[in-house]
Amino acid sequence: MPISVAQIDYWRQLPSETEVIEFKEAKSQYDNQKLFQYCVAIANEGGGHLILGIRNAPPRMVVGTKAIDNIQEMSKKCLDTLGFRVNIEEVAHPQGRVVVIIIPGRPKGHPYDLDGAFWMRCGESLESMTPDVLRTIVMEGESEWLLEPASERLGPAKILELLDVDLLFSMTKTPFPSTEEAVHRLVEEQFLLKERGGSFTITRFGAMLLAKQLSSFGDLRFKAPRVTVYRGASKLTDPTSDTFGTMGYLVNFPRVLRHIMARLPHREVITEGLRKSVPLVPEIVVRELVANALVHQDFTLSGSSISAEIFDDRIEISNPGETIVPVDRLINGMRSRNERLADFMRRVGICERRGSGIDRVVDAAESLHLPAPYFRATDQRTLSVAYGPRSFDEMDKSERVRACFQHCALKWETGARMTNQSLRERFKLPESKIHLVSQVIASALDAGAIKPDERAGTSKKFARYIPAWG
Repeated sequence: MPISVAQIDYWRQLPSETEVIEFKEAKSQYDNQKLFQYCVAIANEGGGHLILGIRNAPPRMVVGTKAIDNIQEMSKKCLDTLGFRVNIEEVAHPQGRVVVIIIPGRPKGHPYDLDGAFWMRCGESLESMTPDVLRTIVMEGESEWLLEPASERLGPAKILELLDVDLLFSMTKTPFPSTEEAVHRLVEEQFLLKERGGSFTITRFGAMLLAKQLSSFGDLRFKAPRVTVYRGASKLTDPTSDTFGTMGYLVNFPRVLRHIMARLPHREVITEGLRKSVPLVPEIVVRELVANALVHQDFTLSGSSISAEIFDDRIEISNPGETIVPVDRLINGMRSRNERLADFMRRVGICERRGSGIDRVVDAAESLHLPAPYFRATDQRTLSVAYGPRSFDEMDKSERVRACFQHCALKWETGARMTNQSLRERFKLPESKIHLVSQVIASALDAGAIKPDERAGTSKKFARYIPAWG
């Protein structure tokens, strides 16, 4: 139902701006960037209305607005920029034209951002979310699923039979205590829930990390990683190996990593006159991508698990759930879908510090002059692809542009800037091929992946570049 004049007047009479309504005078125009920021901030607060053409100060006079003269065009621009749809209506109020932007709430556990900034309202202004606020939002969805019981009520002896508690204390470098103290520690870590009568239930969090056999916990067995090996570069051939994990992540992670590395194709290289067999993709890349898939998966999606698929020229690792960080911001991305799980896996050394995993993957690919990793969010899955060696001439245009963008973003994150020379060195090209690097940079500029660093001036000789979002 269209917004009526009576509804506008009702909003005007509210004692103050509520959590879901923001009034702006905007008599002649309203800055698009500010509009986008408010859309993100209001969506992060659960959704609401941004109303143009009304003064904020009581009695909230209707002054009319000329902003957003083409509603259909602005609606499309909002969708393209924000990644979510807002509805825009204009109301012919007797005192002047009013424009109302109707903003939906964000999904549970999924804060919205604009170019990497997570906006929230603070009084009459906008501010970036504090880490505490951001963490609270991200943990909304996981707290319900991970902390739900995964077992019936059990006694301490049965708990120690089902969970690899020895491994927990070993990885946290803690002497194994008495059974009573061990159970108390498990409750503190939220691996167990204490019930009446001195019994306990194992949480999904505890089972997913420490289960000796995930099959002991019903449907959790479907959350175990799957490793499939194909002959050649296509899934059209029958797999030569198809293996499922059976244990909790803390127990199984080293085994999965060894299993993958043993089945990756190897190649011979000569180092200091000696022949050496090296894997198609370095272990650090596989380790970070598998760990990343574990901590960023959407556990609430049933019938779907982490998958590692090995081909002759690459490895593809995917997890259930679309990435909550935009693909072009994965380098140094700071959000985890399952922050509780990520925190614990960092504590025991499986994950690196917050936001460093994809950085390390890209940096390793650059150091070894491998093709740039490929990341894609698709139908309820996030896909990461790491490639074996391929020369510059063997890369297509999109692969070269992707390598250029990732190199530029990595430089930005370390406080440096990409130059023609740094990109040439990334591709391991001689100085005589500098014109090819210039062509890649031009293509990346045309694609909107990077932009010139204005502080470097206009000289082409000293040109520097930053990511488009920088």
